[in-house]
This record gives sequence, C-alpha cells and structure tokens, in this order.
Amino acid sequence: MNQKYDITIIGGGIIGLATAYSLQIKYPKLNLLILEKEKKLASHQTGRNSGVIHSGLYYKPGSLKANNCVLGRKKIVQFSKENNIDFDICGKLVVATNEKEAESLLKLKENGLQNNLKNLEILNPSEFKEIEPHVFGVSALWVPQTGIIDYSAVTEKLAEKIRTKNKNSKIEKSCNLIDFEDENIYTNMGKFISKHIIFCGGLFADRLAYKDNLDLNFKIVGFRGDYYKLKDEKRYKVNNLIYPVPNPSFPFLGVHFTRMTSGEIECGPNAVFTFKREGYGKYDFNFKDTYDALCYKGTRKLFINNWKFGLNEYKRAFSKSLFLKELQKMLPSLSINDIIEHRSGVRAIALNNEGLILDDFKVLSTDKNIHILNAPSPAATAALSIGDYVRKKATLEFKL
Repeated sequence: MNQKYDITIIGGGIIGLATAYSLQIKYPKLNLLILEKEKKLASHQTGRNSGVIHSGLYYKPGSLKANNCVLGRKKIVQFSKENNIDFDICGKLVVATNEKEAESLLKLKENGLQNNLKNLEILNPSEFKEIEPHVFGVSALWVPQTGIIDYSAVTEKLAEKIRTKNKNSKIEKSCNLIDFEDENIYTNMGKFISKHIIFCGGLFADRLAYKDNLDLNFKIVGFRGDYYKLKDEKRYKVNNLIYPVPNPSFPFLGVHFTRMTSGEIECGPNAVFTFKREGYGKYDFNFKDTYDALCYKGTRKLFINNWKFGLNEYKRAFSKSLFLKELQKMLPSLSINDIIEHRSGVRAIALNNEGLILDDFKVLSTDKNIHILNAPSPAATAALSIGDYVRKKATLEFKL
C-alpha cells in the first residue's frame, strides 16, 4: 500500500485498460495502478455493449469519433490477431425500408467515403438477399469493414499484458474510490499514493470531474438498452449484422441484429432513460441518480423536445410485441415466439444544459489529472486509439 505509483487509472473498462496499456508499452518503467470498483474488469459499458467492431460509417469526418474509430478498428483487429482473440470482420447491412431512408443511405455512404471506408456498396433487394435472405427493404448499404468481437476478452488481455510488462504495476478490483487529495487516493482498501490520476469513470465520469473541481457544462445521464435474442433454432434467419438507417437526431443506431462471437443472435438495444446509472433491471432505482438527472435542466429539455421518441421507446421496453414490431420492419418473418428476453446495458449520455447530446469524445485536464468525460459508441472499437491519444496528452501534461 505504501508503494508510490506514477499514474493511477480509475476505471477497469476497455478505455481505462487501453490507456494503461499504451502508457505501459511506451514507458515500461512507469508504475501504474488501475482501480476497478467491481469484482471483474469490463463489468459495465464494455461488457454490456453489442460487441460490434464499428467501421466509422456514421461519424462526422475529422471528429475524434471518426478519426479514432477508423484507426482504432485497425488497431483492435491487429491486437486480436496477435493475441488469439476471437473476432470476425463479417460486414454489415444497413437496410432502408422506405424511399426516404434510401435517400439517407446515399448520405451515409458519402460520409463513410469521407472517413476513408472502401468498397461501400448500395445494393438492391436481389443483391442484399444474397447476403441476408430473410431481410426486407428497398435498398441496403453494404459495409465490409464492420465486425464482431468480445470486448471483455480484449480488456482481460490488455490487463494481462500490463502485468507482464511491469511487475510493479497493479490492478486492484472491488476497490471503491472514496476521495483523493494531492497525491493521496483513499479507497475501501486503504490509501494509495500516486503522482497523477487518469479518470475513465464511464457512467460516473461527471461526478469524478466535479470532485476534481472541473467546471462542466454537461451532465451524464444513463440510458438503458434492452436486448432480446433469437431462439437457437431461429438463428438461420440472420447471418451477420443487420442495422436500420439511424435517426440523425439521436446517438442511438436503432434496434439491430448482431451475430455475437458465441453464435447467438442478439436483437436490440432500445434506449430508455434509466433511474439508476448502473441499473440493468427495468425497475432499478437510485434516488441520487434519479434526482440528479431530473433536476437537471438539460434532461428536462431533452424529454420535452423528444417526448414522442421517448414514449415509444418506453412502450417497447415493456412490450415484447412492440419490440418485435420494430424488428419486423427489417425481418418480417420473425414471430413473437422466435425471440426471448436476454440482457441489458446502460449507455452514458453526456447532455448539455440545452438538452443536446454531446456528439464527440471529450477529454479534459486539471493541473495534475486527466478526465475522459464522454466516450460513447464507438469508444470500444476506438479504445486502443483513444488510449494512445490520452497517453500523448499525459506525456505532455505529466512531463513523462
């Protein structure tokens, strides 16, 4: 406990481990401490997302999201090859079910081209049915760069490589941060001493920043996403990844079909406000989380401006038949007996005072520390690139 660490990373998700890994590879003699409050790494957003390796199709060209997704995708594929982690670059279809969506597909394709994606193709029904025979649509965009992976496995491998690189670097689990001051970090496991802290707090990123006296113009609000899965005997209806054309007003990609590395076919997620930041049950509740969110002007404005979208999402959350109806837009042969309730995840959404969702990654610093404040999808895909980005920032600001 009395060992002094050069840098402590708060948060054992893929962003925290990727940041630690980048630092440890560049500076092998750095003594790193990684603190994770759960019993296992990748317990929250990392381990509860769709497991998709995103291509970079959707993101504004030149943004941190676009740049880090495209680079991070290549890095995570290479890392997985080198470390025998299962993945599959299987490609995906983005399906337009009407003419308006078909027009949006053309814009999506152009955006993807600006992000240096190659071999994007607009397919007619006879063409896309060769890839996904059971899909309905007027056209579809084929994105060959998209794939699937187990991000929890990537996170565990990063942890293993950090431990191997420097025996003095430590990963402590079930370790709850209580407070920090100067070089002292107080936890339920006692006091640690560290020159600097890098916060990768996910759903609690804003609270950690407030504790570090950062003045923010946004707040983190949690949105739960529920997943169904196809019964084993119905998996033949989906070969790989099938996505709808996204609503450009929201950061959610819509309910989609994903073949996981396990072979399971997941359907989802939806997006509903959650009354507990790390609450995965439909009835989970935390007074502080709910009070903070509902007393925040930005949350109320988001609800007022998007009440119809929110209401429909809530209806789907509590109605299997309505969830199915959304899935049937792309897969009309699906019946209510084909799908079963599966799991859920919670996304950290950064909302400003006007109820607008922050559209890009956000990293801020204090005199001694760095905070990764907004890292929504495609952060898992981009993790190794984000880790390098934060490492370069730390090199300058911490004078490594």
